This record gives sequence, structure tokens and C-alpha cells, in this order.
Amino acid sequence: MLEIKTVEKPDERRDFPRGHLEAVHLTGLDFAVATFEPGWRWSESVGPIAGTESCQVHHNGYVLSGRMHIRMDDGGEGEVGPGDVFVCPPGHDAWVVGDEQCLVYDFAGQMAQDYAKAKDA
Repeated sequence: MLEIKTVEKPDERRDFPRGHLEAVHLTGLDFAVATFEPGWRWSESVGPIAGTESCQVHHNGYVLSGRMHIRMDDGGEGEVGPGDVFVCPPGHDAWVVGDEQCLVYDFAGQMAQDYAKAKDA
């Protein structure tokens, strides 16, 4: 069965400090559009909601705009920016770099399902 939806009319929206996520759910695909404002940091903005010390969501992402620094729990680090495609496993912190909003598409599914939801929700 063909399914078509638009991110302009997401199935759900989750707000968190300095950002929000909009999710579209299709059969076999949960797609997220995440907007992170300058000053956003996972450990400060989403960590208290998730109830974990680091982000435990797997990401397959594409950066549309802005820059984000990612620090893995094992000490590995990297920075993503416009046009970058990335895979980021669970166990990381991340933050917006600079004064520009960071806009990310996430195709992994777990972000659209679980990100910024209370741990026992």
C-alpha cells in the first residue's frame, strides 16, 4: 500500500527546552524532523526528560542547517553540519555549535518513537 505524508502536517510534535521534534509515522518508517535552537544541549534540554545520563537513541541523520557537536560516552567526538549524513549509536551528548538553529532529519525511527519522551511514558 502506498503511503504519503508531509512533514508540514506531522502526526505529533514534542517540545523540549530550546527545541522541538515533529514526527511522521508510516508503515515501516518513523521519520523525525528535529529543530535545535542555539544553546540547546541534550544533557540539559532532553536528559532530564529521558531520565538518562546520555542519549540512548540511535540516530541516522541528515543535517539541513546549522552545526552540532557530538560527544560519545567512549570519548569519541565529531561535528556535523549542512549536507552531512551521519550514524550515531546510543550513548552520547550533543549540542548546537554557534548562533544558528540546527535542523536535522532522522530516519532511524527510534527518534520519532522515543526521543524527548519521559522514560516511563
